[in-house]
Amino acid sequence: MVLIRSWLRSANAPGCPFPLNNLPCGVFSVGEVAPRCGVAIGDMILDMAAVEGLLGLTGPLFDAPSWNAVMAAGPDVWAGLRARLLDLLVEGAVEQPMIAPHLVPQAGARLHLPFRVAEYTDFYAGRHHAQNVGTMFRGAEHALPPNWLHMPIGYNGRASSVVVSGEEVRRPWGQVKPAGEDAPRFAPSARFDFELELAAVVGTPSDRPVTVAEADAMIFGYVLLNDWSARDIQAWEYQPLGPFQAKATATTISPWIVTRAALQPFRVPGPPPDQPLLPYLAEPGPMKYDIALEVALTPEAGPETVICRTNAAQLYYSAAQQLAHHASSGCPMNSGDLLGSGTISGPLRDSRGSLLELSWGGRDPLAIKGGTRCFLEDGDCVTLRGAAQGDGYLIGFGECSGRLLPARRDPYARP
Repeated sequence: MVLIRSWLRSANAPGCPFPLNNLPCGVFSVGEVAPRCGVAIGDMILDMAAVEGLLGLTGPLFDAPSWNAVMAAGPDVWAGLRARLLDLLVEGAVEQPMIAPHLVPQAGARLHLPFRVAEYTDFYAGRHHAQNVGTMFRGAEHALPPNWLHMPIGYNGRASSVVVSGEEVRRPWGQVKPAGEDAPRFAPSARFDFELELAAVVGTPSDRPVTVAEADAMIFGYVLLNDWSARDIQAWEYQPLGPFQAKATATTISPWIVTRAALQPFRVPGPPPDQPLLPYLAEPGPMKYDIALEVALTPEAGPETVICRTNAAQLYYSAAQQLAHHASSGCPMNSGDLLGSGTISGPLRDSRGSLLELSWGGRDPLAIKGGTRCFLEDGDCVTLRGAAQGDGYLIGFGECSGRLLPARRDPYARP
């Protein structure tokens, strides 16, 4: 597909992440005006509540500061809405005089969580990441658990910890037990990390097992996700039930939901499975996406260094497979569920999507401009970026960024 030209010139500019082909969904506010739904187009945001009367939809869908009502309305409504927005914003549209007054500059807007997160599940669907982490802790021969090549592995996280890009993250306290110490102690995490992920946003709910094709149709869109991780807390707590407090500090997502429709031209087949999958996980066609990803680290006093470049096509299990597996037990899936992919790493060192891998557990410090890193230091800002490259256009997500603040004083210390 080629660039669809808009009457809004900034949407046609080379390198613009929000051309008319994209139309990602977010929530914004300006000044004292309450947050409201918007669609990014060029360097502007279209106020969806203000133009709802021109959209041909049944019932008010934009009278709340979230996209949940639209997401729950289902694929037919999503398709109709996208088609109508294309008609209103395309070059030569007769409605331009009615739409133009309701465009707000992105530069002066504050972005909020684009939807109410119902539940949050994080998967472990990146083969290179799982191989790297397993090799560090169990050796190459036993790197992957026996079940890993047969099903998407995941854990249930905390929806309450999900924050939007730009919010600061506080270094957590927790139980740690460094090597050589006889007993655990309560201390700030000294091995705090990021994880580069792509997350699916569930639109239509289910209350039964679904096929991979049905799961794919349930997905409204995707966001970038940083699942901040306290590696030292996790190392002590994760057996036998997996991550808990190590992942409960915060999970940052990008502010724009890029719809499944916008990403449709970028579907690619993934690597063939090493082991035959059970029939309920069979993909009916290409289900992964060719989305270039990168991570930048910016110290509190210093320039940015891009420390990772990889691609979402490196995932072993697609989001549709993850969702189908999640629902296979009959687990109800809700509109607004967030499914993180797990860390997306590639085969080379500079394509590893976490500091745990980039520094190989802290044994091989990573060079950045002005210094090195094994794990994150106070004041560090981590920024995830992603875009799919079309024929003369990009489909961008907006930045997924957060700065690490120092740990609070001991919360249990006596005054």
